[in-house]
Amino acid sequence: MRQAVAANKKPLTKTQIIKALAEKTGKTQKEIIEIIEAMTDLAYTETKKKGKFTLPGLGILKLHKRKARMVRNPMTGEQFKAPAKTVVKFTVAKACKEAIAPTPAKK
Repeated sequence: MRQAVAANKKPLTKTQIIKALAEKTGKTQKEIIEIIEAMTDLAYTETKKKGKFTLPGLGILKLHKRKARMVRNPMTGEQFKAPAKTVVKFTVAKACKEAIAPTPAKK
């Protein structure tokens, strides 16, 4: 049975992530910041250029073309046409899913 995430727990901040990685790897916080920024820049440029970027063990960033469609404003109920646009989607890797929330074995 999965345990529910406690409502009062917050996700790690960028500073907390940097400190944790620095402690785990033995690198300085400044080096960790440079690595994270380089990885982020690489993900942005590769996704923009090639339409796809794989983060091993985590998932894939993909560009997705969304068609024009009719949408409704929930406040007014007014319908209008939303234009076609390109959005970024993230698909979680199977290894990540299994590590975080394993699926129960089939009978």
